[in-house]
Amino acid sequence: MFYRGYPDGREMGAKRQRIADKGPSFYANSPGSSFMYNAPPNGYASQPPPHFPVVRLRGLPFDCTETDVAEFFHGLDIVDVLFVHKGGKFSGEAFCVLGYPLQVDFALQKNRQNMGRRYVEVFRSKRQDYYKTIANEVSESRGSPRRNIPRAKSYDEGKDSAEHTGVLRLRGLPFSASKDDIMEFFKDFVLSEDSIHITMNSEGRPTGEAFVEFANAEDSKAAMAKDRMTLGSRYIELFPSSVEELDEAVSRGR
Repeated sequence: MFYRGYPDGREMGAKRQRIADKGPSFYANSPGSSFMYNAPPNGYASQPPPHFPVVRLRGLPFDCTETDVAEFFHGLDIVDVLFVHKGGKFSGEAFCVLGYPLQVDFALQKNRQNMGRRYVEVFRSKRQDYYKTIANEVSESRGSPRRNIPRAKSYDEGKDSAEHTGVLRLRGLPFSASKDDIMEFFKDFVLSEDSIHITMNSEGRPTGEAFVEFANAEDSKAAMAKDRMTLGSRYIELFPSSVEELDEAVSRGR
């Protein structure tokens, strides 16, 4: 390999968070060619930079999660999963950023394989398309993050009537989300790093879920106001939970 300097998921997450923080105008300034590539040592200056390792998926189930995509590409390094929405509804498409350019060829071998009962198409994609979609998602979510996703009445009533124990479960987190990101999401509440538990799968990778222990049941109930709010460009779902569910989820990742 003549190239080096690939970022890990945390660097990718930071890059994407800056796009979300600055809004769509950040995309108007080119993301920069150095993101996935550092200049090689002298002697290899003529080597072209590697392609940005992103693929596009089409035909995903409408209840698909980031964990489902990670399992679909089992064995590959998943840096980011970006679901594509149109008119506030999931389109059945997504972008998946991989750890290395060579992994794109392996991802393409999953073309037309099944996820649940649906076969999923996998295509090569481009950095520009991925960044443009991030900008569109951020723009749409800032318009009205709650209005864009319709919510069934019975679904909301189930959450509203659930008993609160001081613990909430979060779903839909970016794989790169840190405890600091979650503390910022709940910045109106007093939390410590020890009260935040990001769950991992059996391979030690984030599942896209986390549990947060609040000071009391009143705080966790009040924090439900953040349900379907955005962290970066992601809608985060919140569910009343319990210490028992938290312990079980954490133990599965050990």
